[in-house]
Amino acid sequence: MHRVPPHRADGPVRAGIPEHGRIPRYYAVKTELLWLVDALGVGAALPSERELAERFSVSRVTLRQAVGELVLEGKLQRRQGSGTFVAPPKLVQPLSLVSYTEGMLRQGVHPARNVITCELLPADEVLSDDLRLDLGAPVVHLERVLLADEERIGLESTYLSVARFPDLLDVFDATTSLYSCLTDRFGVVFDEAEERLETVLATPREALLVGNNPALPMLLLHRVSYDTAGEPIERVRSLYRGDRFSFVARLTAEK
Repeated sequence: MHRVPPHRADGPVRAGIPEHGRIPRYYAVKTELLWLVDALGVGAALPSERELAERFSVSRVTLRQAVGELVLEGKLQRRQGSGTFVAPPKLVQPLSLVSYTEGMLRQGVHPARNVITCELLPADEVLSDDLRLDLGAPVVHLERVLLADEERIGLESTYLSVARFPDLLDVFDATTSLYSCLTDRFGVVFDEAEERLETVLATPREALLVGNNPALPMLLLHRVSYDTAGEPIERVRSLYRGDRFSFVARLTAEK
């Protein structure tokens, strides 16, 4: 039943199909659906579940498993009450000292933010260590939903020292770029950052804010940024939808 797609350097060899050809039924359907997705193009609606099950001669349960994996991988999108559609390419954010705003604008995407939390907190052990503060020192916490062309794609929490940025909450419009404010208003020069990236499942609250299925994997990024004097500027915890986001990094040899 299944066809092996042409080899692509950015995909699994032989589309993940073993040489003996014995694969689960749902995976054979999945490979056929990939042909269909390419033929339909971005934004096109997938045929009905009944039609696809008949076309591939499989049960609806098998078909749903195949479709579900493509949704997880970001190839398809489900829209409540409308059906399943071919998803656009994932957004790409560089793993570098580039702001979210700049990263999106480079791709011709309009960035925006919905402010969820804007508060002062006492520094816990993690913030005390990362921002080099006394335990309990006041810290600004900004929590914002990240949008790309009005689509919710992430949730970001940023922590900054009140001692270093005493009037930040008075002068900063939290719906705009924080990096621009820190650079223009406070003269901050970003020099380097330490980042850690992992996959997680969103909490119920996070899934609700991002509009994501709690069963879908998310990309979690922790970052501590430093200025040219080696002093910490911010600690950031960013959560991105795994079906809509990917990261790219340029690596150089150690010298």
